[in-house]
Amino acid sequence: MDYVISLVGPLAQGAQVTLKLFFITLVLAVPLGLVLALARISRFSVLSGLVNGYIWLMRGTPLMLQMLFIYFALPFVPVIGIRLPDFPAAVVAFALNYAAYFAEIFRAGIQSIDRGQYEGAKVLGMNYSQTMRRIVLPQMVRRILPPMSNETITLVKDTSLIYVLALNDLLRAARGIVQRDFTTTPFIVAAAFYLIMTLILTWGFQRLEKHYAKYDD
Repeated sequence: MDYVISLVGPLAQGAQVTLKLFFITLVLAVPLGLVLALARISRFSVLSGLVNGYIWLMRGTPLMLQMLFIYFALPFVPVIGIRLPDFPAAVVAFALNYAAYFAEIFRAGIQSIDRGQYEGAKVLGMNYSQTMRRIVLPQMVRRILPPMSNETITLVKDTSLIYVLALNDLLRAARGIVQRDFTTTPFIVAAAFYLIMTLILTWGFQRLEKHYAKYDD
């Protein structure tokens, strides 16, 4: 037991990196995903096609490959030639990747709203922006909570991929102790950290779903 307690400190430091990446990704990817979703369903076919291609690219290639490309290959791309440090490179890769997934969730939520509500808003004199802000998006939030819950939980687990950039996240911290002490106990403790984080997220989304369920009647 004393050994397990001694692991909490170093693994908690790794968890801080994990949580930092998680929260920064959410802050960047959620609004970007909403913008992409609105562009995806716009009447401008060129814009919609470009966004559709972007979403196809980001969802069709592995997140790890995208992260490695941004970190190792981006500096050699003509015109761009930017070399990002390890953590910012991870942030960019995660934000761009998850924005594509969130965009599809938002798009499905928006398109699930009955067209009659758009007509009703038009009769009331609302423009497109007002209709989206006051009528469509509030209803969309309630409908997308289950898939958003799944995606954010997946994000917690995907943060372990930054291990390949030698960032000292929760998984890398656990592996370092395993190699030092020749025991798999740190992996078990690390798993407990991940489970606690996903448990908190699950509880939070369940609370949100119950809150919005009150308005279903």
